[in-house]
Amino acid sequence: MSGYTKAVLALGSNLGERNDTLSEAVADLVDPPEVRLLAVSPVVQTKAVGGPAGQPDFLNMVITVETTLDPAALLKHCQAVENKHHRVREVRWGPRTLDVDIITYGDVTSDDPTLTLPHPLADKRAFVLYPWSLIEPAATLNGERISVLAARASDFDDLAPFDGFGDYDGVPTAGAVE
Repeated sequence: MSGYTKAVLALGSNLGERNDTLSEAVADLVDPPEVRLLAVSPVVQTKAVGGPAGQPDFLNMVITVETTLDPAALLKHCQAVENKHHRVREVRWGPRTLDVDIITYGDVTSDDPTLTLPHPLADKRAFVLYPWSLIEPAATLNGERISVLAARASDFDDLAPFDGFGDYDGVPTAGAVE
């Protein structure tokens, strides 16, 4: 045993230079030697789920890592990366520059309100499940294949591949054709 545990992390952004933020966040998350990158999903664009109405669209992606950090230390690391990217926690499910969620941590299950594992809403969120299924087609969550869960999720029809345009608060910045 190497001492490493595989974890699935979901990243999202709907404020500022969203794509740049996600790219920088991936680099920041895997910067310490205790976290090694395994795979990076394509980026998808989605409507905001929950929270205040009228938010800009999110860019979402999933990465898989292996880490020697325990779940609490990994959560602290993820929150430090969010803070580095000016994450503000004013409104539950409100707009944010960066959101990093731990979806799974090995086979660990926990009902701890600070870090519930697997993530309690992941099995209903296509914006997590679909990108994850692109890098791990056979993965399961709560005993079901994630691609099946994604297709069943209420937000599945709102997913769109991200074309690189509309990178600032969901508004086209260059090259977009109206």
